[in-house]
Amino acid sequence: MAFTDMRNFLLFLPEVKRQGVEADYDRISATVQGMRIGIMVKDRVPYSRIEFVDDGAPFAFGGSLHFDACQSDPYKTDFHIEFNADLNFMMKMLLAGKLKDAMDKVVDGLVAMSEGRMPEGIDEETMRKMKEEMEKRQG
Repeated sequence: MAFTDMRNFLLFLPEVKRQGVEADYDRISATVQGMRIGIMVKDRVPYSRIEFVDDGAPFAFGGSLHFDACQSDPYKTDFHIEFNADLNFMMKMLLAGKLKDAMDKVVDGLVAMSEGRMPEGIDEETMRKMKEEMEKRQG
């Protein structure tokens, strides 16, 4: 459920990288290398799928996070990410590697958390603050 609220993604950013990043429940945006890039939630299917689309970017992109019941273990969830971007040749040269690196980092962090480890760059204090912030929002 942490992925349904875009404000939670701010909590994963180091304090020095949060400057210029804005988020509300449905959207998050930031300036990256002089370009304003935003992401918004297009659709939420509780405990199953969250679909994202661009919200003010110089290229079209989107994706979804899928959460499926694990067939072999009822206490586990299978997870996968789909991501697509419509990049012209110039944008592909500039951004394709950075997008791949960003997706790899997201996946590595999710794997670490699923194994009970802290994602690289996230400490226990950050996780504690994130949990407290999520609990405040839930009331």
